[in-house]
Amino acid sequence: MEQLTQQLVNGIMLGCLYALIAVGYTMVYGIIELINFAFGELFMFGAFICIALTSSEISLFGSMVGMPQISFFLAVIVSMLVVGLLGVAMERLAYRPLRNAPRLAALISAIGMSIFLQNLAQSVFGSQQIKFPDIPVFTDSAGMAKAVTVLGAQVTYLQLFVVVVTVVAMILLSLFVNRTRLGRAMRASAQDKRTAALMGVNVNGIIAVTFLIGSAMGALAGGLYGAVYHFARPDMGFVPGLKAFIAAVLGGIGNIPGAFLGGLLLGMVESLGAAYIPGGSQYRDAIAFVILILILSFKPTGLLGSPVSEKA
Repeated sequence: MEQLTQQLVNGIMLGCLYALIAVGYTMVYGIIELINFAFGELFMFGAFICIALTSSEISLFGSMVGMPQISFFLAVIVSMLVVGLLGVAMERLAYRPLRNAPRLAALISAIGMSIFLQNLAQSVFGSQQIKFPDIPVFTDSAGMAKAVTVLGAQVTYLQLFVVVVTVVAMILLSLFVNRTRLGRAMRASAQDKRTAALMGVNVNGIIAVTFLIGSAMGALAGGLYGAVYHFARPDMGFVPGLKAFIAAVLGGIGNIPGAFLGGLLLGMVESLGAAYIPGGSQYRDAIAFVILILILSFKPTGLLGSPVSEKA
């Protein structure tokens, strides 16, 4: 029973991280119907920026550079702002010129941006894995993670923080999309960009805001992921990015609550599969792709998605 509880706790925490990235996928797809595979790299930049800002020094372009060593919480906020602006620049330079091009062109551009950002991070931070500094709030004087016991399972303060931050972020994002004027403009643009423009909506501005929010959520996930697993490296966003895409499809891509639900389910299934399937830890990545195949085969709209007709 204790092992089951522990795996559920680990799965919920991991699922929350997937959900934060999946929100970026689902928001962008909901408006411009683009799968932005570069979100994994924005996730990676979020982790690197948090490490840089919380360290006393870090290697940049092969030289050690002094850093401000600010608190982790402030570093996460700064990384969300920086990566959010990076997402806006990416949309302006790589995606907006191809908005009226065939979808394959935009997809290839997204893959190209993913490769470019990964190589950019390797040039700036190096190709080696970088250790994430300990966070005093979540660790004791010996560097051990502070934890509480819940039904026999050890739940660290950091895991609780990840879950609380994710839930709060999802609630605020849902309220923003459903209750604000800007959120109404987002929903109108998602339904029909041309008609929304005729009604006075600045569609380009709405898309830029969508990239800003989605990229910031990816940076938040990256900072939390780096803090939980204590590392960052240039290729760290590839697999979590793919799994977050699977979570978005599982929940119903284009649906924010669906992204949250899909992330939680994927994280728990992956954690339980690794623990209880013989040799499951070796195939935990494959479990996610098996889920993707099953969803696309039996319910391609996802758990909370609804069928949509092709736009004229």
